[in-house]
Amino acid sequence: MTGPRRPGPGAADGRPPARDVADAVLAAPARLGAVRLVAIDGPSGSGKSRLADALVAELAGRGRSVELVRTDYFATWDDPVDWWPHLVDGVLTPLRRGERGRYQRVVWHGGEPAPGPFVEVEVPDVLVVEGVSAARAAIVPLLSCSVWVEHPDPAERLERAVRRDGELSRAHLLAWQRFEQGWFATDGARSRADHRVFVTE
Repeated sequence: MTGPRRPGPGAADGRPPARDVADAVLAAPARLGAVRLVAIDGPSGSGKSRLADALVAELAGRGRSVELVRTDYFATWDDPVDWWPHLVDGVLTPLRRGERGRYQRVVWHGGEPAPGPFVEVEVPDVLVVEGVSAARAAIVPLLSCSVWVEHPDPAERLERAVRRDGELSRAHLLAWQRFEQGWFATDGARSRADHRVFVTE
């Protein structure tokens, strides 16, 4: 497991977590057909998206084709996790067969979700799924690597999320924090993670 580090350049030992995760991913077998599947999970406002972007860049820099799917592309305030079959049917199952995936992305306007465009997902070397519930128990048999990203202070996580999503989202984000606390306690993704990244800023 990784030690206490923050996503992106400037980790405490000078080695970004994305590099460690990329090493682990490429050393692990593909379990989603010929695709290596990585899940980046953890509480909202912890820095998962930043790490996912850094991992995609790291893997692409090593000549690997990478697709990134965020759970934000499926989840809404009213449906935090039950959208999962859309990801399985539209993306995971086709990729496992070596076929292109497709899903309808949720887009956000003024803090509210709406149906967005359809997105094609080519069969990559590595698929990164990032966001709350990405490493849920149901996906474990397909994973090459799972990563847990966490900032230890719920109040700071909330402020980070508000800065990202806007002040109008604060009440929704507070409710989301309460939901995800119960979800993680039941699902156990943190204890299963291959790598844990603890954000310090």
